[in-house]
Amino acid sequence: MRNLRLVRARGRRSAAAGAPRCFCVGSEPDTVLVGSQYGLVELRDSVTREVSLIEEGFLPEDGSGCIVGIEDLPEQECVCVATAAGDILLCSLSTKQVECVGSVDSGVSTMSWSPDQELVLLATGQQTLIMMTRDFEPVTEKQIHQDEFGEGKFVALGWGKKETQFHGSEGKQAAHCKQTEVLPTSAWDDSRPRVTWRGDGQFVAVSTVCPETGARKVRVWNRELVLQSTSEPISGLQQALSWKPSGNLIASTQEKPNRHDVVFLEKNGLLHGEFSLPFQKGQVKVNELLWNADSTVLAIWLEDLRVENSSANSYVQLWTTGNYHWYLKQSLHFGSLEEDWLVSLLWDRENPYRLHILCQGWHYLSYDWHWTTDCGMGENSQHGANVAVIDGDKVLVTVFQHAVVPPPMCTYELQLQQAVNQVAFHTDPKHSGDMAVLDADNRISLYRYGHSTVNDPTVKLGAVGGNGFKATVETPYLDKAYRVHVHSDSNEVMNPLGLRFLTWLPDGSFLVIGQGHHAAQSVLHHLTAVPQVAGPEEQCLNLRLSVPVDGEVISLYCSPLTKTVALQLADGQILKYLWEASTPVLEPWWTSIGSPVQFPYPCVQTSITRINGEEMILGLTDRCRFFVNDVEVASNITSFTTYNEFLLVTTNSHTCQCFCLKNLSVKALQAGLSSAAASNSDTLRKVERGSRIVTVVSQDTKVVLQMPRGNLETVHHRALVLAQIRKWLDRLMFREAFQCMRKLRINLNLLYDHNPKVFLENTETFIRQIDSVNYINLFFTELKEEDFTKSIYPSLNGSCNTQALQHPGQKKVNLICDVMRVAMEHIDPQKYCLSILTAHVKKSPPELDIALQKVHDLRESVTPDVKAVSAEEALKYLLFLVDVNELYDYSLGTYDFDLVIMVAEKSQKDPKEYLPFLNSLRKMETNYQRYTIDRHLKRYTKALGHLSKCGPEHFSELLNLVKDQNLYCEALKLYPSSSQEYRDISDAYGEYLIQKQLCEEAALVFARAGIFAKALDAFESSGSWQQALCMASQLGYTKDKLSSLAQSMAGKLVEQRRHAEAALLLEQYTQDYEEAVLLLLEGALWEDALRLIHKYGRLDILETNLKPAILEAQKSQLIFLDSQKTAFLHYKSRLQVVRELKKACESLQDYEMPNCPELELFSETSSVVTSSDMNSKYSHSNSRISVRSSKNRRKAERKRYSLKEGSPFEDVALLEVLGENVRAVETVKGDAHILLKQLVLFGYDEQAGTLQQVLEEVLQLMETSIPEIWTPDLQQSSVNLVLGPNSTANSITAAYQQKRMMPPVVQGAELITPPKFNKNLQWKLHLLQ
Repeated sequence: MRNLRLVRARGRRSAAAGAPRCFCVGSEPDTVLVGSQYGLVELRDSVTREVSLIEEGFLPEDGSGCIVGIEDLPEQECVCVATAAGDILLCSLSTKQVECVGSVDSGVSTMSWSPDQELVLLATGQQTLIMMTRDFEPVTEKQIHQDEFGEGKFVALGWGKKETQFHGSEGKQAAHCKQTEVLPTSAWDDSRPRVTWRGDGQFVAVSTVCPETGARKVRVWNRELVLQSTSEPISGLQQALSWKPSGNLIASTQEKPNRHDVVFLEKNGLLHGEFSLPFQKGQVKVNELLWNADSTVLAIWLEDLRVENSSANSYVQLWTTGNYHWYLKQSLHFGSLEEDWLVSLLWDRENPYRLHILCQGWHYLSYDWHWTTDCGMGENSQHGANVAVIDGDKVLVTVFQHAVVPPPMCTYELQLQQAVNQVAFHTDPKHSGDMAVLDADNRISLYRYGHSTVNDPTVKLGAVGGNGFKATVETPYLDKAYRVHVHSDSNEVMNPLGLRFLTWLPDGSFLVIGQGHHAAQSVLHHLTAVPQVAGPEEQCLNLRLSVPVDGEVISLYCSPLTKTVALQLADGQILKYLWEASTPVLEPWWTSIGSPVQFPYPCVQTSITRINGEEMILGLTDRCRFFVNDVEVASNITSFTTYNEFLLVTTNSHTCQCFCLKNLSVKALQAGLSSAAASNSDTLRKVERGSRIVTVVSQDTKVVLQMPRGNLETVHHRALVLAQIRKWLDRLMFREAFQCMRKLRINLNLLYDHNPKVFLENTETFIRQIDSVNYINLFFTELKEEDFTKSIYPSLNGSCNTQALQHPGQKKVNLICDVMRVAMEHIDPQKYCLSILTAHVKKSPPELDIALQKVHDLRESVTPDVKAVSAEEALKYLLFLVDVNELYDYSLGTYDFDLVIMVAEKSQKDPKEYLPFLNSLRKMETNYQRYTIDRHLKRYTKALGHLSKCGPEHFSELLNLVKDQNLYCEALKLYPSSSQEYRDISDAYGEYLIQKQLCEEAALVFARAGIFAKALDAFESSGSWQQALCMASQLGYTKDKLSSLAQSMAGKLVEQRRHAEAALLLEQYTQDYEEAVLLLLEGALWEDALRLIHKYGRLDILETNLKPAILEAQKSQLIFLDSQKTAFLHYKSRLQVVRELKKACESLQDYEMPNCPELELFSETSSVVTSSDMNSKYSHSNSRISVRSSKNRRKAERKRYSLKEGSPFEDVALLEVLGENVRAVETVKGDAHILLKQLVLFGYDEQAGTLQQVLEEVLQLMETSIPEIWTPDLQQSSVNLVLGPNSTANSITAAYQQKRMMPPVVQGAELITPPKFNKNLQWKLHLLQ
């Protein structure tokens, strides 16, 4: 879908003696070496240097001599020239010396150097080939005409005779046909050998005239001049010969009985494809064929065969291929003047699209082409994506809005009178389909869309018409043809392509670029059409003005949106042409900061767009470098296009990226195009290897890509799709948006999420536009609570129209279902019946009962509407949405048997199963019937309510249901508290609670219902002796019975170490004072025991029980304190040893093991193990104990920090046990204070003083040791723990570097927090100090 656009055209005329014969391109820039009748001439921009070959006698003075070959040898700083007389010369242009390095007596007809300039091949007058090295040392010499085929001769495998083999479409008679004689070559053939090398220089092909048949044969030789193959006999094969640099084909020409073809041969000599030239047989002769360096363009030099009384014209045609079709892209007509006849033409070796041409009158021309896609871009949705492809005298137009037609097919074609060189679409967005076509005769034909009265014969439908199909695509008509004439100087160099960059401005005028007076100058011509007048059909365009440009213009772009014209010069400078001004002017393109824009490298494709509101120019070089103004933003872009506010690019990594430029800075664009940027699914998508953008269809979502072979592929880029959908939704074009979303699988939630407020306000509009029950149902079924504009489809330009919900308390799906259901019921409830059902079902929770009721109402309808949905159809649809068993249960829950049967009939249920069940239900009383249904549906709470209304005869069934389903609370609410049913349910409830070990709650239930005996037992079991005594009072217990009850309860309280409460029971309810005192002494409640002794006058107990008890308690306290002190001192000293070992290990770790930060502490005898060993051991232990009981888990947790010497985390275990020692001693202070008072009271001052002194010493020891054990460093490290949920990668790395890693398995801050002492508790007695 691409054309060759002329980027640069240069022409100059030189003055030199004689006529040119051949030329080659010099190694220095803009240098051409020409061989003439008299010598060698070097042509440059301003200087011409000559080396005469007459003086040395290498060429005759009469001018009859001829140079047959010329080659620039830059490494030897000379030029190799071969004369027809047989001399091989080396000429130095700087010293003008000529050296003869060899001579062939029989003369030389051709000299051809290999592409690497390592070998040179000479064809001599004796029909031999001489291969020599670059130093002109002969390699070998062979006869041109060989009888054998060559080394690549085909091998017969013995598969029968030719007569018995398959002959394809020619049929069996082909086996008996005699081979036609090979016709001799054309009369105008010069009979000289033609030589062409393969691109890698490994093989060379030579075309010569066979002396026996007079026809040409092509032979392929290798570098040692060993024959490889000979072409098959080809009748009418002509002299032109060129080997494709890529190596697969050799091009030549063949004259056939009815046409003139360019044919291709393989290396083995067999024909492989052809295409026909657009001339009649015998009309032209082909002088030369030339492939460009990258094998994409084939140049053909043709001349008219001379006829009497007429002069011959010469042509150069450029052909390209795509999708197995050959296109004529450019045609250069050189006229019939003798000075304009072509001498030779060459492709440049470095620039593959530069062609050099030399004419007889010493006119030198060079042309630079580049690929471009000619497409219309504008607002017109019908013609906004037309693409024109040049094919000789035809323009193939594809309307991508209508259909994506693969080339070489097209939507329609325009037939012109001459070969076409340029196509320009109108830059007015409203007429973007109109075309201006410039042909080889400098004629502009204007094709416009509109209402033409007659069918234009020059417009022919392509792939969309014919065969009985009616074409719906609109075709243009030829409106007017104008002749272009802008040359004012008659002495200008003849240039067939004098005009380039034809641009059709929005006001109807034209811009073209012409060649200036100097090689590095261009002229901008502004042409206007004259008003149409009667007379000749063809008119000339008026030249409004010509603006000289100081520099060569290599691109011109007119933006259809901003109407700005930008010109790029060869040095990268950008100029802006203000064509709308009264006097149009050229000025530099300035950036927003006031600097002129200049591309660092020349760009072959330019475009204008707005980025972040600022108008900028985009450029892409032939080396994939992409510029915005003068900033390079990417270096891997293969093609790009702009569409509205979007930029689309394809990259070398085979992706297509799309960017919204509305709120995007150049830096953000640069970051997005960098390979390091994260790929976003909305902006980037993979495409086939080598894809290039052809066009973007306006007001649509299609992006058309072309593959390297030529076939097309359409993709819908997600970013464009979402942008177009948002535009449609903003314009309330719901139908277009819905159809696009459905086709391209965009989640339909976006219809609502894009702008909830607008959607809810225009629900009826949405329903009327969609106008399809199926589509509305599809919308309902895709609804989700998620906001898709925040998750899957965020806006590319950063803006979002989503507004807050007006109903914040309501769920999104329920809100949409309700609003749409109301709208559908208002518009046409019969038509949208199924959608209304869907709205009920989709809600959360589903309103299946309402939906079923609507189905039932349809069935009961007396006057059914013809358009309305039948109940059967509605139910069938409902079953599609909901599981049939679920729907059957819901219908059963409505207690409507007609509805149940209607649903059951549509299900797979066996009537023998459900009919007897339904019949049995019909016979029941209403409440019991509903109870049975609810119990069947496992709706037990509702079933309980219905069963409670069935009377006392069903109470036992109710009680069983309550017990089975634990519905005690619900059942109690159904009966008054005074009823027997309430008492029975409470009795069952209490028994249930006792089973659950909730004795106190069971006792409350019993007591509330008046079941006092069971309440008493339950209170007694729970230890609530006060409530138990209350229940005993309710039951009227006697004094003995009450005493017995108190005695038993006191025993249970003692077991629970509740000595004070047990003593109270014995004192008040059994009058056993002595036992009460003994219980108080057992519980160390000295003061209460003393009170009872004096209350009841039992002073004897003082001597027998009280004093011995307090002395025993004092001894126990001393023993406890001594053990705690001993243990504390032992653990403290061990902790100091362990910490010293840890410091030693850390220094060892820094020296030997820098990567083991978790090394722990070991004893002197322990071996050194790595942290990974320890971690694996303890992690294994953890995984094994994780499934144990909580008791065992606590036990294992304690074991984790083992006190065993040398164990891991021994220091942590020591901290833990030292803390427990301190806390144990701290808790003794209160008990010691009461004991001290009793000891002093009974005169045991010595024992009291001893106890107070020992306790004080232990507390003092512990208090002074705390700073040594729980050091400030330990507490600080607990704050800076490097591992944990609040740590970051940076904090962990910093901690590693600072060597502050803590053991990662230490858990619990209490281990590293020192225990606290209660200073407020005054436990000491002053009189003992």
